[in-house]
Amino acid sequence: MEFPNRDNKVPILVVPFPAQGHLNTLLHFSLLLSSHGLPVHFASSSIHNNQARHRLRGWTSASLHNITFHDIPIPSLPPSTPNPNSTHNFPSHLVPIWEFVIHHLRSPLSSLLHSLSSSSPLILIYDTLMSFVSNDAASIPSIHTFNFQCVPANFILSYHYESTSKTWSDNHILFSPSPSPPPPPLQDSVPEEVITFCKKHYYETPCEGMLFNTSLAIEGAFIDLLAKQDDFVGKKIFAVGPVSPLAVSTDHKSGPCHPCLEWLDKQPPKSVVYVAFGSSTTIQVEQIEQIALGLEKSKQRFIWVVRDADRGDVSQEAEPDHERVKSLLLDFEKRVEGMGMVVRGWAPQLDILAHGSTAAFMSHCGWNSCMEGMSMGVAMLTWPIHSEQPRNALLITEYLKVGAMVREWEKRHEVLKWEKVDGAIRKVMVDEEGFEIRRRAKELGEKIRDSIEGGSSYEQLLAFINYISGFK
Repeated sequence: MEFPNRDNKVPILVVPFPAQGHLNTLLHFSLLLSSHGLPVHFASSSIHNNQARHRLRGWTSASLHNITFHDIPIPSLPPSTPNPNSTHNFPSHLVPIWEFVIHHLRSPLSSLLHSLSSSSPLILIYDTLMSFVSNDAASIPSIHTFNFQCVPANFILSYHYESTSKTWSDNHILFSPSPSPPPPPLQDSVPEEVITFCKKHYYETPCEGMLFNTSLAIEGAFIDLLAKQDDFVGKKIFAVGPVSPLAVSTDHKSGPCHPCLEWLDKQPPKSVVYVAFGSSTTIQVEQIEQIALGLEKSKQRFIWVVRDADRGDVSQEAEPDHERVKSLLLDFEKRVEGMGMVVRGWAPQLDILAHGSTAAFMSHCGWNSCMEGMSMGVAMLTWPIHSEQPRNALLITEYLKVGAMVREWEKRHEVLKWEKVDGAIRKVMVDEEGFEIRRRAKELGEKIRDSIEGGSSYEQLLAFINYISGFK
């Protein structure tokens, strides 16, 4: 692809939060902007920029050369180890890492803001949890700031209502197309220390607009409602998702094909359940045993990614590093040989979901995973773990009806028995109800694809580009 001349374009600085889901989303969006000929700068610690580049899927390696990376050097990260027996399941071991990284990024990012805005206007796109960058930019008249939300619009809307003590009585569209009681406030979705962290780093700062990794095909009603709230009136809101590619590029220069993709090539169309719980989840052994038994009893083909949560500097992690479950799953793998595959360590999720053999996705319901699964038209099996994930699971199962609940949020402190895992898989893959779920998932995937290929998301992306181009 030939890119338009960038010399006369207004530069863009993208500042992600140093966690995998945030890095991944904002790098995808940066590449999307770059593909339209815009000069994009991507700034984080050298450790996290390397992580984002290494784990990127869906783009050719050459596309990264169209972005200017600012790999900010920081000291070695302090050690951190996930706790598989944590009562709240949030990766609290990363909170000190995040504080450490933000502390060391503040001064270099401030200098970068002044440098990039010294001779021309600058567009700043910052992650919500990096609000200090927007605060610093407010004193520089030539900088125009936009907040990028890595969570869905419905979660922001629900958080707004709960934090302002507004009633939900006139907003029945939240998770139900009919007038029924709204879901209760989320309980225990994040521990107190994380709430404290978020209050410290997520605060209202001046910005001209908000960008969402969502599509009007998914959240049109929520975007409309959000725009009417007092805090959002007058702000530009752009629903530009999905920002990840729908057509996955195969770049053989980046290395050999992952074995799981070779395995998928040998499976019948729409026959495989993909099971993965994200980069911030560590599951206790007792639950792993039940998941294994449920997968085995279901008699359905599967790929199951088993890994602990990230530990900070992922380049220093020994992958696979799963001694605590290794012997258990070795026995399991022998029993399910030919029917399923266990992947230890990092997996090419976007490639797996885009594969024609994949039918369903059992997920923790992080928003990246939700968007990738829905965009590829696969049915979702929801197992929320923390943060906005319980709300995302309700959106998928109760509002969009493109998935089935595996573990309800009310059962979050219990070890889910294998019968529930088996039952949820069969519901989606075998039962008549599952046929309808998969049909709706396919239809939603087509609507999302249409929104990217000339529809609402494409139009909103162009509207954003046209808007910021006026600042030159």
